[in-house]
Amino acid sequence: MGLDTDIRKIPTHLLNTEDPVFEFNKQIIDATKDLCVAYKPNIAFYESMGVKGWKSLQKTLDYIPKDIFTIADAKRGDIGNTSSMYARAFFEEMDFDSVTVAPYMGSDSVKPFLDFEGKWAIVLVLTSNSGGLDFQMTEDKNGKQLYKKVLSTVQNWGENIMFVIGATRAEMLREVRSLAPESFLLVPGVGAQGGSLEEVAENELNEHCGLLVNSSRGIIYASSDERFADEARRKAMELQQQMELQMVKKGLI
Repeated sequence: MGLDTDIRKIPTHLLNTEDPVFEFNKQIIDATKDLCVAYKPNIAFYESMGVKGWKSLQKTLDYIPKDIFTIADAKRGDIGNTSSMYARAFFEEMDFDSVTVAPYMGSDSVKPFLDFEGKWAIVLVLTSNSGGLDFQMTEDKNGKQLYKKVLSTVQNWGENIMFVIGATRAEMLREVRSLAPESFLLVPGVGAQGGSLEEVAENELNEHCGLLVNSSRGIIYASSDERFADEARRKAMELQQQMELQMVKKGLI
């Protein structure tokens, strides 16, 4: 579940609390923690608020049950020394389980995140936004598209690597899975962004599941009244039941 918490969108009655962003997240977590295998705070929503936003983020991270996987959706990517500092910030200081990484600067951008035992780098490969087509689909002289080169190359850089594959690129999902048959895929875009859970599951589930399906706005902003957490739970339960059905169809449960 994406915790893309925008203080301009949370229910207005929370604005009277000491920390509205954390209070919103706390109630969402309380309502969904038995349905959710991972929480993914989008770091931009917190750092846009300065120091108080970072404090809300840390309080949220500390509140998430320790048996639930955490993803820092930070999309960091820089040269080696800087990437090492980003990795230290999210893995040592904040103790996230994983962080999203942009691979445009090559192995220097990714490998520093692989130096932390038990932590994961989740590498951007194929994204849902329309601008992703500007570069991701360009071809080299042999006709190989850039996203495919990223996918095949990064797999050789180490273990504990996942990949971000946008759900709205449905026509490419089967080919992505064929190029990374054993990798875990983080798939945003289901729900409010128009991605089809059925298409994602049909094309990207492997024999180990191998799939983290993310929904953010479709769950956390399902309601803006005082019962917002109850409505978020209802939406999360719907998605979880749909996912369970797809896994039954695949014979995984």
